[in-house]
Amino acid sequence: MRDAVQVLRSVDDIRVMLAEDASFMTMLSTVVVLGLPDCWIGAGAVRNRIWDCLHGLGPRCSEETDVDVIFHDETDISVERDAAFEKLLSGQRTGLDWQVRNQARMHLRNGDAAYRDCADAMRHWPETATAIAARLENGRIELLAPFGFDDVLDLVVRPTPAFLNKQEMFRARQAAKNWRARWPLLSFVV
Repeated sequence: MRDAVQVLRSVDDIRVMLAEDASFMTMLSTVVVLGLPDCWIGAGAVRNRIWDCLHGLGPRCSEETDVDVIFHDETDISVERDAAFEKLLSGQRTGLDWQVRNQARMHLRNGDAAYRDCADAMRHWPETATAIAARLENGRIELLAPFGFDDVLDLVVRPTPAFLNKQEMFRARQAAKNWRARWPLLSFVV
């Protein structure tokens, strides 16, 4: 296993690692064509690549469970619209489980106040290390991480402030994900 500290130490290191991942760049290019406002690929599609790299595993795209595409558009918050984008993406890039969610709607499911944008919505995700996303902006990878990059780079799993009062849900999610088996260097802060 490679030394994790020397593999990824900064946001720029993450950008370089993602840019060198042909599969990820293809996903970003596929999504950018949709032209959706405030649109990102987030959660496990980004986090898993970082943790795989920090564990010396290299990209493990074949283990990708889904590709979370998030955007924020208050003009049409219908579930059908998200489903149509999922179908379109699946037709363009088969073999991936595209999950498109308009974050302008997700507050309704979560019982929160309306989210102002994707960054605000991500503040309500379960873990700080999962609240990370990427997109192509003028051909360059842009990253979004409302809680910063320390936890994902330091292999720390901790609840976001929104999940501090949802400890049972947080613990159940960690048990179901079984991340420790894939990434044994993770530390869990509850």
